[in-house]
Amino acid sequence: MTTNTENGELPLPTPAALVRKNFADTVLSSLATLGRALRMGTQAVGVGVTDALRVRFQVNETLNQAWFLIKVTAVPSVLMAIPFGVIVSAQVGNIVAQLGADSMIGAAGGLGVIKQGAPMATAMLLGGAGAAAIAADLGARTVREEVDALRVMGVDPVQRLVVPRIAAMMLVAPLLNILIIFVGIASGFVAAVTAMDVTPGSYWQSFGSFTTPVDVWVSLIKASLFGFLVVVIACQRGLEATGGPRGVADGVNAAVVMSIAAVVVLNTAITQVVTMFLPVRMA
Repeated sequence: MTTNTENGELPLPTPAALVRKNFADTVLSSLATLGRALRMGTQAVGVGVTDALRVRFQVNETLNQAWFLIKVTAVPSVLMAIPFGVIVSAQVGNIVAQLGADSMIGAAGGLGVIKQGAPMATAMLLGGAGAAAIAADLGARTVREEVDALRVMGVDPVQRLVVPRIAAMMLVAPLLNILIIFVGIASGFVAAVTAMDVTPGSYWQSFGSFTTPVDVWVSLIKASLFGFLVVVIACQRGLEATGGPRGVADGVNAAVVMSIAAVVVLNTAITQVVTMFLPVRMA
């Protein structure tokens, strides 16, 4: 702390103290935002289950939102999966070739795409394109006071706006994950056969020897969890937008950054748990 004893003023904080304070405030604010998002997500799940049991679930709105998400993520997912599969095969192939185990490229590349690449690519696409679109839509509705109008009319915004978007995201995330797995493995196979002189038979034999249905199910579950986390953060930031267009833009930016950061942390935790209880073994 620096002081100004001549004028008898209060001590002034040092730059290091200001940095620490700002960092602590940012972390606490982010955790509080994540907590509010998860609470809203829990409420939306309860409302959605109740609506489904009472046969009043918004199926049309859910399908419309799902189709919108597919339109904005399908082509980018293919464009992302192709180079990802090639890069994984090339990097893994170079290491494996030095060990004299070229036949294991299929297993290493396939498992890399299924267990890590596809779920993370799905989360990034949904967090970048899907979350941005959802946060912008709900943020615009909020600053135009449409959400307040729904509350005045006795309509729950979570039931009307959030539940269909969560259901759509939970529907699209596994489908997008499957698409990325297929394209990534296919592109990795082409790269291994054409550039690294791996025979097609050995590639698929090693892939089938180490890849199990459990790996695919874990990948689909991870994609679904990531999709749920992305959509609840996007909805929460959109419904809390304030300050006009600038507030909507800040909400969109925060939704993308927070969703990707939360997905990375969650993926690390899930990977550790899965590796502990489901180690890689021959099928």
